[in-house]
Amino acid sequence: MNETMKKTLRNNASGFTLVELLMVVCILGILYAGAKLIFTGQDQEARITTTRGSINTIEQAIQIFNMKHNGKFPDTLEELTQGTDENPGLLKEAALNDSWGTPFNYSHKGRKIVIVSAGPDCNFGTDDDITN
Repeated sequence: MNETMKKTLRNNASGFTLVELLMVVCILGILYAGAKLIFTGQDQEARITTTRGSINTIEQAIQIFNMKHNGKFPDTLEELTQGTDENPGLLKEAALNDSWGTPFNYSHKGRKIVIVSAGPDCNFGTDDDITN
């Protein structure tokens, strides 16, 4: 190789290309958008929506339990996770906690079912509790 080719190859190998710089800018933009969602409260809204969905799922599992057991309601939510050799439980154990990891409160009076999540503050009996 002659000297001019070596110089050209050396110049081309150093620094970043425009495409590489654009990729870095795009990645930083994606990270910024994700962080902004977390820090602006969208994370809490997603957890609240997920918890409402979990409450609906538990309510449906209770209704199925009720039909399978001749009108009897489960005494605890843990009964919904117990299966037999032929049939699995109606819910997995992880479904018995809300999005913050707090177990749901469950009670029933007659045919009225009440399922309560402690909400974002993880304390029952406060304004942010979520119920069916």
